[in-house]
Amino acid sequence: MPTKKAARDGLLPLMEARPWKDGKTITYRYHPIGGKPINLGTDKLAAVRQVLDLLGKRDSHGTLTWVWEHYTRDADSAGRPIRNSRWARLAEGTRADYRGAWRQIEPILGHMLMAEITPSIVARYVHIERAESPRRADIEKALLSRLFGHGIKLGVCEHNGTDGVEPHGSEARTEAPSPAVLERFLRWLSQQTPQRQVIGMAAEFAALAGSRRTEFLRLTLMQVDRDAGVIRMPRAKQRGGKAGAIFDEVAMSPRLTALIDRMLELRDTRGRTTTYLLPSSRGTAYSARGFATLWQRCWTDALKAGVIKAADRFTFHDLRAYYATQHKAATGALPDLHKNPDTTARVYDRNKVVPRRSL
Repeated sequence: MPTKKAARDGLLPLMEARPWKDGKTITYRYHPIGGKPINLGTDKLAAVRQVLDLLGKRDSHGTLTWVWEHYTRDADSAGRPIRNSRWARLAEGTRADYRGAWRQIEPILGHMLMAEITPSIVARYVHIERAESPRRADIEKALLSRLFGHGIKLGVCEHNGTDGVEPHGSEARTEAPSPAVLERFLRWLSQQTPQRQVIGMAAEFAALAGSRRTEFLRLTLMQVDRDAGVIRMPRAKQRGGKAGAIFDEVAMSPRLTALIDRMLELRDTRGRTTTYLLPSSRGTAYSARGFATLWQRCWTDALKAGVIKAADRFTFHDLRAYYATQHKAATGALPDLHKNPDTTARVYDRNKVVPRRSL
């Protein structure tokens, strides 16, 4: 009897689906090598679980958690680093985002077999379970899509369960931090603990140079060429053969030069021997998560102290938009921040007045 494709989807190897004449009921069987077929009943999910029991893989094999563990694995069975995996090629910030997304996904969907997670289940998770956190829900959907892609490679599912599920979508932010608000916040940070002063200097660097946080958290004095008057940093978010091969050379203005001097002065007064200009309390480079945690604490305390109003709050990434907006206002042109200039204009240009000449 022919086996319908829809009835086969999600089955494990050596399983068979046999549709009945009524066109609705399906019987499942397992064909052990060299043995007689084993009847598994008409419930597909129960049949798959029976086969996993027979194979000794019932606990986790084929579940979303199992795929996550394989996707994030950074060493092979011999302990050798897996340097070319998709996980290893992700930026540190993206990996941190996905780890946070997984902490939300795992309690709800982690136990489920990949083959049983349908687009309707994903849609319910994204738009109902996570309706109050739309931005995070979209990141979680992106992670699920990657996990389905990896699950297909591992042979535990046949289709991407996120296909056809619309993201919440979010409009690009339209406001850049006010120069007065930014100056007030940075001045307050400069009067706080040494570690919070480092956070303030990082924010000032982003506002003056327009670099992504991941591009300068590991900034060292060796990257500062005072003779040439530039700071060299590898550009993030470059893929393929260009990863780590594209460098930004930021010309040092008097304000940026003075900022570098203050970084060195703070480092030296604390007796640090680290090469990093923005070191953590241990003298190491900040991780994306560690930096974000302290940034949020600074904001919370600044709000409590009345330094900043809730309506004036901005994200660290908004400082990149601040730089682009101020650059255009001062020079009449947007800086080269992105491979696609249209992206710079759409995401980072937040000027409210666009001057032009008449004929």
